[in-house]
Amino acid sequence: MATPVITPEAACSPSLLHDKLLNSSSGKWGSILFGILLVGGVLYIGNSLSADLASVHSPSVFPFILLGIALIIALGFEFVNGFLDTANAVATVIYTHSLEPHVAVVYSGILNFIGVLLSSGAVAFAIISLLPIELFLKVSKGSDFSMVFALLLAAIVWNLATWWKGLPVSSSHTMIGSILGVGIANQLMQGSGHADGLDWGQVKKVFEALLISPLVGFVFAGLVLLIFKLVARDPRLFKAPEGTAPPPFYIRALLILTCGGVSYAHGSNDGQKGMGLIMLILVGTVPTAYAINHNASPGEIQGFAAASTQVAGAISHYVDPAATAAAAQPELEHFVATRKYEPSVMLALQQQVTTIRNEATFYGSIGGVPANMQASVRSQMYLTSETLRLLPKAVGAPKIAPADARIMSAYKGFLDRSTRFIPLWVKVAVALALGLGTMVGWKRIVITVGEKIGKTHLTYAQGASAQLVAMCTILVADTYGLPVSTTHVLNSGIAGTMTANGSGLQWSTIRNIAMAWVFTLPIAALLSGSLFWLFNKIAG
Repeated sequence: MATPVITPEAACSPSLLHDKLLNSSSGKWGSILFGILLVGGVLYIGNSLSADLASVHSPSVFPFILLGIALIIALGFEFVNGFLDTANAVATVIYTHSLEPHVAVVYSGILNFIGVLLSSGAVAFAIISLLPIELFLKVSKGSDFSMVFALLLAAIVWNLATWWKGLPVSSSHTMIGSILGVGIANQLMQGSGHADGLDWGQVKKVFEALLISPLVGFVFAGLVLLIFKLVARDPRLFKAPEGTAPPPFYIRALLILTCGGVSYAHGSNDGQKGMGLIMLILVGTVPTAYAINHNASPGEIQGFAAASTQVAGAISHYVDPAATAAAAQPELEHFVATRKYEPSVMLALQQQVTTIRNEATFYGSIGGVPANMQASVRSQMYLTSETLRLLPKAVGAPKIAPADARIMSAYKGFLDRSTRFIPLWVKVAVALALGLGTMVGWKRIVITVGEKIGKTHLTYAQGASAQLVAMCTILVADTYGLPVSTTHVLNSGIAGTMTANGSGLQWSTIRNIAMAWVFTLPIAALLSGSLFWLFNKIAG
């Protein structure tokens, strides 16, 4: 039996499968299981947050109110992310009847949770590093929350608008556009008329990942399908789902396995974006608890002190004897913001390293730094780390010898462990928000993936090919700390299998997805930049 073709007449009226999907629910037992996980997670989050805040003494409740509002909005972004990117992870396995919707959603949620739990945080801070350094340091000092609220609200508005139209738009793309909008608006509001404060090298790296990954999905998913046709002679693999019958056992097992793999990869990569913003919120509202990692042991502090002395000696090899630096922190802030190397930078860096070492050793541990100094120490450590990262790229900077470069890299690693950490309860909160969003909003995306990309319905082999490539692509990107879009990779993979199969594409859907992809960045940037300007005006 040939694969059924969707005629224009059939496209105008929903198929029986379309009706079944739209009328199905997440299932009673699936909802009960997720409800138990949700209640347990909320209790754990509440207990952990209470323990962290127990040491915070504030004369006002305002920081706590601000913290609550910001966390709700940030988790709202992850909830909406569940509508879009996470829903793509279960789209194929639901459409092919490999798993019932309620089982698929809970299964995907669990794998997402594991992916979030085991994530390194590299992607989270790669996204955050797109912000101009002065904005990041302002948040570290407990100010400029207009930035965080502008980012989150702009991303939520655009994600909801595209989800309503059933367009599988990337939350990663939206968030990056929002960050760039705030960064550019900040530069314009300062009257500089340009955006030199943005790390355009990091922006380029992120955009290359977002641009190349869909092409990888398209090409390799098509190749995998062709390999399927060469080695698998079972004609059932190349048919669209009929009725409610599941696919052959071995292809069903592959679909379920790759669904889990995509879900895990999504949690490990895409779930990190919200975590980075939540850490900005925590650092800004309650720096006493979250500005620096309190888990460093006295033994680690001794190692840090020794490494600090060693790196200060290494830096001295490159200090110009005639250089002067009135104040280390402003000097380094100017270098990081402009990327313009001056001889005084090395002297300022050496002074900053010595200052941080003296503060850490005087108080016995990083956690022992007085509450009123922790935000300042975090700023010093973050600024030093960024200076070390940017020095090799700066025009006019001295070439660092390999031995000294290794010393500086090891020292930077300790600084990053002290400032770029994510508490376990944050990961649990993000995972639950993603899962809840998937349970609520998966239907629209499943229909788009299964029936509206190609001119024929999605076959089992096509679904397996797209998921296998998406899983591998996202995991590789995660290894290198690169943010990629589950939505873009998987949907490009579906389109690639349709092309390789000679099925043809529904260009109206492709056009809509492409337009959403093209307009996401400028619209998200415009929204966030406008909100950032408005919030700053309101705050005076």
